[in-house]
Formats: sequence, structure tokens, C-alpha cells
Amino acid sequence: MFSDSENHRSDPLSGSTADSADKHDQLYVTEAEEAVDELERVSGVHPGYRRAHAGGFCCRASFLPSGKAAPFTTAPHLQDREIKAIVRFSGSSTDPALADLLSPAKGMAVQFALPDGEVTNMVGVTVPVFFARTPSSFMDMLTTLNRTKAGKMPKSEALRHFARHFGESRQSLLALKRLKPPVSYATNLYYCIHVYMLVDAEGRRRPVKFEWIPDLGVHTLSIHDAAALPDDYLEKELELRMLSQPPSFKLNIVFGEESDPTDDPTKRWPSDRARINAGRLVLLEPIAEPRGLLMDPTAVPEGIALSDDPILNFRRETYAESMKRRSGGH
Repeated sequence: MFSDSENHRSDPLSGSTADSADKHDQLYVTEAEEAVDELERVSGVHPGYRRAHAGGFCCRASFLPSGKAAPFTTAPHLQDREIKAIVRFSGSSTDPALADLLSPAKGMAVQFALPDGEVTNMVGVTVPVFFARTPSSFMDMLTTLNRTKAGKMPKSEALRHFARHFGESRQSLLALKRLKPPVSYATNLYYCIHVYMLVDAEGRRRPVKFEWIPDLGVHTLSIHDAAALPDDYLEKELELRMLSQPPSFKLNIVFGEESDPTDDPTKRWPSDRARINAGRLVLLEPIAEPRGLLMDPTAVPEGIALSDDPILNFRRETYAESMKRRSGGH
């Protein structure tokens, strides 16, 4: 149900297609191991923590679908019944001790508990696009950064490497530059930057993106005001806020058109694309992070399929490798 790998293979008895898929899967596994190695070099190994978005804060939540998505998908969490959820907020750093102010981009990952006992996840961030179009360009940029920091690559060579990828990373860098410290985790707009396919009862597929819109609105602080707050002010603020008035988010589904790319997470879709309000997520209370919580954005139920975005598909093995290492105490 949660893996679409078989959809890309022919019958094992029919010949080379399955063999080719196996080789492709193994390539992704090898690349994932190398990617996690590079992430560990950014700020060192922090045993028991994720290799990215290391520091996090979890809460129990409830999602009430509006029913407006039901004509477009059979996904059980987008129909007409209330769904329990876990939400994890985080900074983007590989260092779990880094102050909130020093990690500009924030994350919001939502895990929905489906009626059949399985889960599905939506992973959002406060920038609308990713900085790399393919796993190879992601690796090249990360390796260049680490080698430069370690004094193993001259800055002139590093600049040439980054210049080669500037076209694909430009929109992400501009969005990151515009970010201001948020008042609260609950006053950010979070973009699920990858394209997914909604699949209806007749099998029709529609490309979509997801957005979490804060009902409180988007509110930010000046750098000066944020610097006067505790390093973990966002966690403390949200804990207090939930005691008085549970904050909430609206889930927007954005429908792509034929000209919109489905395989490039560095590109935005035009702002005039059709949207529907698919439901409302309410944050209820803080909880300790559940052991083994894995917010894999490729874990999708029937009624949702992965797009051909190579970064999205690469995340499955990368998340699994990170989970293996932190579960083993590394």
C-alpha cells in the first residue's frame, strides 16, 4: 500500500525491467548512505537525532477533512471523518542544540493515523522550493560545502561548483533570504514542496501540491527582538499558546496545470492555480516525541501517488538510512 516500487516493474518472469529497477533502487540506497554521511559532516554526529531538522517539538493534533478533496482522491484522511495526527515542528539545522534564531527555515511534519492502522505523512517547510533539482546536484552542493569548511577545497573552486548550480538554487536562496524569525511555529505558512498525484475512484491522476495556512496569520519578529528571546523560544511559546487557545492550520490543495513541472522541486507554480480547502488541523497538546517516529514523505496511501520528482523519490532511502543510524544510537 505504501510502496509504489512495484508500479514501475514488469512481471519478474518477463525480463530485464525488474532487473533494471532493482539496480536503480540499489543506486538510490548507495546515494542515500553517501548523503547521510555528508549531512553528518555538516555539524558532526549527534547520537539519537535526525540528520536534518534535528531539534524538534511534537504535539498531538486532530485533522477534520472538509470533504472537498473527496471527488479527487480516495485517500482516507481526505474524506469526511476526523483523523488523529502527530505534528513535529523543527528548525532545519543538523545540530539539535542550535538556537531557533540561527536556523532560518522551519519545518512542520504531520503524520496522519489512517483507519487501517497505517500512517501517511506531509512534510512542509517555510520556503516554497528546494535548492537542488536532483540527488546528484544535492550531493555536489553538500560535498562542496563540507570540503570547503574542512579546508580541502579552495574557495575559488567551491565558487565554481556553486555557480554551476545557481540556476536551480536561486529561488530557494532568495526565499531563504526573505525569511524573518517567526513569532510562533503556529504563525508560519508551510509548503510541502514536492508534487504528488491525487488519484480518484476512476483512476484519474491530478498533480497537486499541499500548503498549510495558519489560521492565526503569518507573523514575524525583527532580528533584534528575536535575539532577546531564549534559544528555544518557539517551543516555549507554542506550549503556552496551546494552554489558552489551540492553534490551527488550513490544508490547501493546489492543482497543477499541464504546463506546471512535476519533476522539479526548485520551480514554483504560478500563484493563480486553483486551490481547495481540504480540511483543518488543530494542535491539541504537547507530547514527547514518539520513539521511532519517521516522517517519510513518500509514505502515501491509496488515492495518492508519488510524482516523478527525483528528490522526492530519493527521500525514502535517505530517511530510512537516517532512522537506521539514530535507532542504533549513532
